[in-house]
Amino acid sequence: MTATTVDISARESEVLALLGEHLSNAEIGARLFISVRTVESHVSSLLRKVDAPDRRALAQRASELTRADHAQPAPVLPTPLTSFVGRTQERAELAGLLKTHRQVTALGPGGVGKTRLALATAAETAGDFADGVWFVDLVPVTDPGACVVAGSVAAALGLGEQPGRAMDESVYAALADRQALLVLDNCEHVRDGVAPFLERLLATCPRLTVLTTSRARLMVPFERVYQVPPMSLAGDGESDAVALFLDRVSELRWPPDTVLREHIAAVCERLDGVALAIELAAARWPTLGLDGLTAGLSDQLRLLSGGSRTDERHRSVRAALDWSHALLDPADQALLRRMAVFVAPFTVDAAARVAGLESPVVADGLARLAEQSLLAVTATAHRTEYRALETIRQYGIERLADAGELDDARARHLRWCLAQAADMTGARTDLRARFDATADDLRAALAWAADRPEQRTDMHHLARHMAELSFTRTYVGESQMRYEQAAALTDDPATAAELLRTAAAVAGCRMRGEDMYRLHRAAAEAARQAGDTAGAARDLATAATNAHRFWSKFEQLPPHEETIALVAQAGELAGGDPAARAAVALAEAGVLADAFGAAQGPADNAVDDTTARTELAVDLAARTGDPLAESAALDALTGAQSWAGDAFAAAATARRRVSLLSPLPETPAATHELLDALGMATEAALGAGDLPAARRWGRRLAEHPLLAEVGHRATSWLLVVDALAGDVDEVLAVGERFLEAWQRAGSPARSVLGPAVAAVAMVHGLRDDPEARRDWTAILRQLGTPPEHTYGYGAVFDALGLLHEGQPDLALRRMAPEPADVWKWVTWIWHHWYVALRAEAAVLAGSADAADRVAAARTAVAGNPVADAIVARAQALLDGDRERLLATVDAFDAAGCRYQSARTLVLAGGSDAARGTAAVAALGLAPMAPAPRLTQR
Repeated sequence: MTATTVDISARESEVLALLGEHLSNAEIGARLFISVRTVESHVSSLLRKVDAPDRRALAQRASELTRADHAQPAPVLPTPLTSFVGRTQERAELAGLLKTHRQVTALGPGGVGKTRLALATAAETAGDFADGVWFVDLVPVTDPGACVVAGSVAAALGLGEQPGRAMDESVYAALADRQALLVLDNCEHVRDGVAPFLERLLATCPRLTVLTTSRARLMVPFERVYQVPPMSLAGDGESDAVALFLDRVSELRWPPDTVLREHIAAVCERLDGVALAIELAAARWPTLGLDGLTAGLSDQLRLLSGGSRTDERHRSVRAALDWSHALLDPADQALLRRMAVFVAPFTVDAAARVAGLESPVVADGLARLAEQSLLAVTATAHRTEYRALETIRQYGIERLADAGELDDARARHLRWCLAQAADMTGARTDLRARFDATADDLRAALAWAADRPEQRTDMHHLARHMAELSFTRTYVGESQMRYEQAAALTDDPATAAELLRTAAAVAGCRMRGEDMYRLHRAAAEAARQAGDTAGAARDLATAATNAHRFWSKFEQLPPHEETIALVAQAGELAGGDPAARAAVALAEAGVLADAFGAAQGPADNAVDDTTARTELAVDLAARTGDPLAESAALDALTGAQSWAGDAFAAAATARRRVSLLSPLPETPAATHELLDALGMATEAALGAGDLPAARRWGRRLAEHPLLAEVGHRATSWLLVVDALAGDVDEVLAVGERFLEAWQRAGSPARSVLGPAVAAVAMVHGLRDDPEARRDWTAILRQLGTPPEHTYGYGAVFDALGLLHEGQPDLALRRMAPEPADVWKWVTWIWHHWYVALRAEAAVLAGSADAADRVAAARTAVAGNPVADAIVARAQALLDGDRERLLATVDAFDAAGCRYQSARTLVLAGGSDAARGTAAVAALGLAPMAPAPRLTQR
């Protein structure tokens, strides 16, 4: 089995990579910010997927199986390319402040050594923080907004975007109970975003400590500033400054004579002990010697005399850079300043495109710049990348402006970014790594072009590519923003309408109902401007439909009268266009279903009218040839069929949706439909008692990459399937993933999560773990589950628990209402389960009408393999027919229902009871209550 034949999710790939490093589950959980139980769940899934016999074998195959397009977890702290010299006192002082203050800013001018001091101190104090140290470089951040800063922190923490939740909220939740050190480097250019982010972060995360580096104070009330001094100059040539100079020169294998130390100390003093200036001077030692260094610096410093001591430190760096720059030949000077437009590491080919030069010429020039410490080099087996330190990059930008080349260089950088984005769009190989390597440059190019009307066309195309790439990378928040940005940048209203529709689909994937509604209405307006009245009709109708279809994605639904008006407008604009007519028919069916649903009547809800409307919508959509329109209509038909009590027709329609959507490209609209279809298919299969199919759809939903960071949404229906089947270990492991993700998402009160939570609570009850059951029952109350659901999944799970405990009287009382009296919209998935368990409870409780209930149940559940077997078991118990009772064991096993199979053996009594008790224990459950004596008839 090879990596190409194993479907490994992004999170599983990360877990697998860390298994290959022989980390324990606890260490993996700490690295990825997930619970140990969640790690165990991923390991279990990987063992099953790759058919590995044990953890050791899985670790041995990690390098083979880890998908190439999933980046490996980054080191917590970056590894410097050069050694750290001196600063003993500064490290001790900064470490001391971190023990007594929760937010410390290492303050100082560019080049003084803030980053290196922060890294060294963080490494030395890491043992003081139980949950480790995290480093975030804010240099690539070009937007000062707090949400963008939070996005950079989330990326460092390994957090993906959680649909329906802002990135800063995800960070606050992930760090809420962590005793950790967070290092934010280079904050000065994004102070306006860092300050409010830190205020909320430290208020929310009481055990977190933050170390920032900045050229300017962050100006927050809790900030403790540590002024980073220059390298020490005191001593007879043995200062930190001299030690740094000698260390860097020794790396060049050209050490100076020790008698020159005093002269070197003089050079360092003239450079004010600024680390970057000293390193640049050391890089020139082999070619200039002491005389050349002294002369060059003297000329520069004379030009920069006067001012305060602090200003001199700034100018010392500028002096050193001016001096280094002056020693370059004109070609290398031009290359250095043109490279300043890159905010991320770049290759020779990228540099050649932006510099407008041939690659061999650029390669030679970059090598020379690296030799002079003006560029840092990172080399791997496959590529070599260059990067300018931020101080040098800013210096280069100034030089570009002085040379009158800034706009030209930025424009070439924008075109390079556009070419890179176009090349990545539609690609699959190494897309994740390629996008991550260039995303900061793409964002920087868009930020620069935002105020330049002449770049509007290129900016539109780049924003559009970024939207597609961000979606593929599962950065759905950025994707929606970029689609809206691209729509705003086009002069073609038809193109704008299409982009706004796609943005609405992304909003749907993010669980942002209000955005879906707004964007479809905006798309309708754009379509009207383009003269596309049929398109406008489709968008207005879709906006109204979504308010009914996806009600759980809205914080507040639009007024009912407003959606009615939208449907009316859509009908007026649709004309004879088939797609518009289909959309209007679907919206009208949704309005009708919503009106009847609001009444919550029993069987006389005009179900026939609703079904007829949805069937018309399906027919019209199918004629358009648009699978997405047909899927939306089939969704409405599934609901109508379920409402009518036809579980098998609903399951068939739901399967049809999945089959229709599965071959489609993974566009935002197709993905949004598919996620909904998989959830509906899982529900419908449960209603029909098809546990294998429900597990198949539920697992596919749980492993979808877009839901990797919202495990509570991803696993909710899989938990229900596993609970009903009796797969206790899976429920416990997946339940941990659900709980961890739900809490990380801010514990949202979403009633749609109720079945999953009730299922886990039931399993803990069957395990005789009252404390865990209370905890999950409390969560169920927190979700705000509507009272009417008491007679849906609530009754089913309660009855299963009561029957296990040998309390059929209470179970029967729990299901007292007649099935026909319970609102079917609530109970449609649970109808067969409700009827079957009610019949069994009646038999075990000795109810006088038990025979009538069993007979009625047999008719109601016919065709449902699990419910059929429960009713057949009830009939055998009623008749005292041991042979027919034991025959249901095979039926339950065939249906994939291990718990009910074991329960049957216990109910059979005699020698079979011991086998059943062992089977129940093997599932991880507490013993069933003693079974009533089977009376032969």
